[in-house]
Amino acid sequence: MKVIAYLALQGGHWKIPDPDREALEHRFPGVQIASVESIEGLAAQVGDATAFFGFSFPEPLFAQAKRLRWIHSASAGIEANLFPALVESDVTLTNSTGLHEICIPEHVLALLFAFARNLPVAFRLKQEHRWDRIEPLRRGGIRELSGANLAILGAGPIGLALVGKAAALGMHVRVMRRHSGKPVAGAEQVVGPDGLHELLGWAHFVVLAVPLTGETRHLIGANELRAMRSDAFLINIARGDVVDQDALVEALRAGTIAGAGLDVTTPEPLPAEHPLWELPNVILTPHISGYTRGYFPGVLAIFADNLGRFIAGLPLHNVVDKRLGYVAG
Repeated sequence: MKVIAYLALQGGHWKIPDPDREALEHRFPGVQIASVESIEGLAAQVGDATAFFGFSFPEPLFAQAKRLRWIHSASAGIEANLFPALVESDVTLTNSTGLHEICIPEHVLALLFAFARNLPVAFRLKQEHRWDRIEPLRRGGIRELSGANLAILGAGPIGLALVGKAAALGMHVRVMRRHSGKPVAGAEQVVGPDGLHELLGWAHFVVLAVPLTGETRHLIGANELRAMRSDAFLINIARGDVVDQDALVEALRAGTIAGAGLDVTTPEPLPAEHPLWELPNVILTPHISGYTRGYFPGVLAIFADNLGRFIAGLPLHNVVDKRLGYVAG
């Protein structure tokens, strides 16, 4: 059995360390793990591969992968893998859900605290060498998270972990999920998509933690932004296309909402001339909320566990419903 690993990242590449690759081959006799570092290398070897391990399988090479039976995504996000030929095939798709239950909620908390204490203004004052105790109190000012209203859109592992952390801070938490009848521990209310606008009007902070699917693309558009409070902040750690970015820029300029914390944008990388860079009520991070020092060892552990299950003919963990576009729990 041949597994091909192609872990190309935006602006770089991660290769399975040789000791880890050798350990996997020793643990699973009969398995060959070919780690390639270029699309050309992948094209040369994909024809006889049974399994693929990487962030996304290149669509143009799928027709060559005649023996492919399983793709494991090194990310929780799998939308790049959902091209029609793969969706219609019998190739199983799994992902690395569960790896981000600590780092991404902590990133969200960092953004919540930054906006609550108006740190963007404090950072600007520092750059200007100005000691001004009044300006941070204007336009949203300084507030406490305790007692504030938090809406979390999405009830996957990240959203559920954030509920507990936010509730522990004394925040009032409500969740939107596909099926509103399933309760969420720590949330005072769970609503379905039909309750979105009412939820947006209630919240001081709105966190997007949904997968990118046909249903969630531009989930937050001009109408949804108008439904939000003028003193509310939008935080997106999902995917850039969950938000109509042009409508968001307009709302931020007009003061329809107080600000936005964006770890994801459309496109990525965000062009240097894009207006989001210049808006003072925006915090941008370069899609790093999911990273932690143990990220790659964690990804490898999830893959290795599923590799053992695949070889033994056992049910795999984190199987993606290719038509829904996420792991259905």
